[in-house]
Amino acid sequence: MKVLASDKLSRDGIAVFEKAGIQLDLQTGLPEDELVKIIPEYDALIVRSETRVTPKIIQAGKKLKIIGRAGVGVDNIDLPAATAQGIIVVNSPEGNTIAAAEHTLAMMLSMARNIPQAYHTLVKEHQWDRSRFQGVELYGKTLGVVGLGKIGSHVAKCCLGLGMQVVAYDPFVSKEKAESMGIAVKKLDEVLQEADFITLHIPKTAETKGLINKAKFALMKKGVRIVNCARGGIIVEADLAAALASGQVAAAAIDVFEDEKKALESPLLTADLPTLVAVPHLGASTAEAQINVAVDVAQQIVTVLQGGSAAAPVNIPTMRPALLEPVKPYMTLADKMGRFIGQVVKDTFSEVEINYKGEVAAADPSPLSTIILKGILESINPEGLVNFVNAPLIAKEKNIAVKQSRSEKVEDYANEIEIIVNTRKGKETVRGTVFASIGERIINVNGFTLSAIPDGILLMFAHQDKPGIIGQLGMILGENRVNIAGMQVGREKIGGRAIMLINIDNKLDEAVLTKISRIDGILDTPRIVQF
Repeated sequence: MKVLASDKLSRDGIAVFEKAGIQLDLQTGLPEDELVKIIPEYDALIVRSETRVTPKIIQAGKKLKIIGRAGVGVDNIDLPAATAQGIIVVNSPEGNTIAAAEHTLAMMLSMARNIPQAYHTLVKEHQWDRSRFQGVELYGKTLGVVGLGKIGSHVAKCCLGLGMQVVAYDPFVSKEKAESMGIAVKKLDEVLQEADFITLHIPKTAETKGLINKAKFALMKKGVRIVNCARGGIIVEADLAAALASGQVAAAAIDVFEDEKKALESPLLTADLPTLVAVPHLGASTAEAQINVAVDVAQQIVTVLQGGSAAAPVNIPTMRPALLEPVKPYMTLADKMGRFIGQVVKDTFSEVEINYKGEVAAADPSPLSTIILKGILESINPEGLVNFVNAPLIAKEKNIAVKQSRSEKVEDYANEIEIIVNTRKGKETVRGTVFASIGERIINVNGFTLSAIPDGILLMFAHQDKPGIIGQLGMILGENRVNIAGMQVGREKIGGRAIMLINIDNKLDEAVLTKISRIDGILDTPRIVQF
């Protein structure tokens, strides 16, 4: 296997690949067309912020299994294109947490005390002029934190230690959790109105692009100070330049720009804004952070290439190790049940219901739903790649709704998974469980109770419950040297409708299946399920 690093990588990150025996090629500064030419030979790509991983590059990467971003933000990677190709995208959400938080504090203090401007006047212009650089204290001021993730939380913690009051906006953080940290959670506009200092710690998305604009600046206190060490584009740069020029914003500290390749053309840098502190994206630029993010992402890439699970998948959040661990005992069952019903259903369908009962419902079963969905879709999308990354996207493209429910109440089994596929002709159902001593079992198919082993090759058909069917079936299989490994029959009543699941050791050709279908009493076309 081969990995391409198209941006600089620390020696410690390189060592991870060397130890795993995986070839790593370092080719930095390549334009898109060059990357398109060479990417087909690589199994993985690792980047920092310089390389833009475009749809053109992703589509050319026929062997790509994973793209790693040695850092937090992944806005330089086209996630929809990667997801559509079934490529895992990972980042290092914690590797540069301390570096980014400390950089935010450094920028905030530099801005508050006019340190860069005073340095330039004294060292470069040789002027001793104290009066021009009177600053403000942080103590007793209100800090507004937009985004209470790991970085934002650490900044808030440090600022509380400096004697600031902290209010925050984050729709994903509960009021109770924030209050336990000494932070008051409020609406975004309330945070902007109350804060003396504002710091941003949110990703750049369709929802956050241009979030801080002319209208938002108008809400803020006159003389507010703003720090952005998150992502470029969250602030409308022209609007910030105007707010600085008018004095509505007293000062700003900016580490990131909307288009870093054209940063020098930004309205913030072309205008004369003496209260602006700006640096070229140094948030993660510490020796420790460079090592941490490189090692973290390199280890994830090695793990995935060796068949394991990534620790921080950006485009498959349901498959994070923390979610997988509690449901590990049920993963094999989920995989086999998904593949079973995917091969059994022969009609188009628009809805999949997955119900979890008993012990399996105690933890978040979302990873199991992803596994089940992948198994179902593999059988109806045989020409295209289906994996954990693109299974939800494929389902959405095919207008297949996926519903999930859970209940810890049990009936006959300690744990149970039920899958219901709603087709044009009705419902196909399968229920399964995991026994501590004997493993996975299919315990019900379309309402018929049985106990079948989901393994190898399974022959399945509906039939009338009457003497002679099993005997005739055995004769046909015997004549064709097909060995029976196990058999399960479920019936609704004596002489009524029944279903048969037979584990066999050999594949059946169409001629044998045709003979079986002609047995008197067989009610549908026999189906083969392979695990």
